[in-house]
Amino acid sequence: MAYLNEHYLKLKAGYLFPEIARRVNAFTETHADLAKKVIRCGIGDVTEPLPGAAIAAMHRAIDELVRRETFRGYGPEQGYEFLREAIAEKDYRRRGIAIDKDEVFVSDGSKCDCGNILDIFGHQNRIAIMDPVYPVYVDTNVMAGHTGVDDGSGAYTGLVYLPCNKENDFVAAIPAEPVNLIYLCYPNNPTGTVATREQLTAWVNYALRVGAIILFDAAYEAYITDPAIPHSIYEIPGATGCAIEFRSFSKNGGFTGVRCAFTVMPKSLSAQTACGEKKPLHPLWNRRFATKFNGVSYPVQRAAEALYTEAGESQILKLIHHYLGNARILADALRGSGLDVFGGINAPYIWVKAPRGYSSWEVFDKILAEIQVVITPGSGFGKQGEGYFRVSAFNSRENAEEVAERFLKLVWADRADAN
Repeated sequence: MAYLNEHYLKLKAGYLFPEIARRVNAFTETHADLAKKVIRCGIGDVTEPLPGAAIAAMHRAIDELVRRETFRGYGPEQGYEFLREAIAEKDYRRRGIAIDKDEVFVSDGSKCDCGNILDIFGHQNRIAIMDPVYPVYVDTNVMAGHTGVDDGSGAYTGLVYLPCNKENDFVAAIPAEPVNLIYLCYPNNPTGTVATREQLTAWVNYALRVGAIILFDAAYEAYITDPAIPHSIYEIPGATGCAIEFRSFSKNGGFTGVRCAFTVMPKSLSAQTACGEKKPLHPLWNRRFATKFNGVSYPVQRAAEALYTEAGESQILKLIHHYLGNARILADALRGSGLDVFGGINAPYIWVKAPRGYSSWEVFDKILAEIQVVITPGSGFGKQGEGYFRVSAFNSRENAEEVAERFLKLVWADRADAN
């Protein structure tokens, strides 16, 4: 009989979002009369149509595929040059960051890249992860065998957890113990908060000093409204020597169903072998792409390229303003109901402190049962997320306004057993 990867058996019962879906389905099956009233503000999926520039570009690309003269089969695994050049120029060089197009690797999603990056790193690494955290960072390390078992509190042995809470403005402190890989996500999912230039500089300086690599998830950078907040880790001097950056077209261009993202792997970045010999990471990531990936489809890459045109950038800005407008409406209502609210200004997520004495899942059940709104329990993002919940601003304006009205109707009975 074949053997399985037993590291999968260490995973908790279900990935957070399928568990939410299971609970919502159970509620709608037993409350058929309320099923149509359910509004989902849990998972961060976009709702608005694709930008017109992207749609037009996809149509043109499809038309090319119907003629032998312009037909395209396999493309370069790393991405077409036209898109890699647009990314390097528009996202980096015009911000004064020297990134070459061959340091850009186009993929089908940042979620995938955040997990796949582990292929090029050894099992010896000490890994630091923010808490609360996007669950993919933790679960993929469990699957890869980089952790021990769940210690019973929702944390896995072998990982270094970096608490992010109200006291530190949800920005992790530099760890006291040595680490080799560091996951940072800003604007942050789930808290919706950002890291300042000074805070990111401290992280880069630390990584350079100890020889660590920062895995920087910047999937929500387009939502940054504060001009003082960096959009890229590479705005920090020295970061190309210690950081890999992940970006996505899912939340700025609405590509959650279309699938397109990219990773920046600087050629100046290196790690060491077990014998202590330094080796560049760029060739390894390139080899991984060439071996395990056949590239994003041509029409999708043309659509992504179109987002960098004048029309595309204008249309993206309208989408960002729409979702941030939703965030403002939802956050105001939550504050109006007496709750402590964070985020929602430079990110499409709102992080809310649960009322006194309520667990995250108790809040989830109460909000679903009483006002038929789906939120995300904070405990699903880690130990530090207990006692919080996340609200997504990805929705229609009509739904956002309706949810805001419902939030204001909630009545919270104070409990003695405070969180």
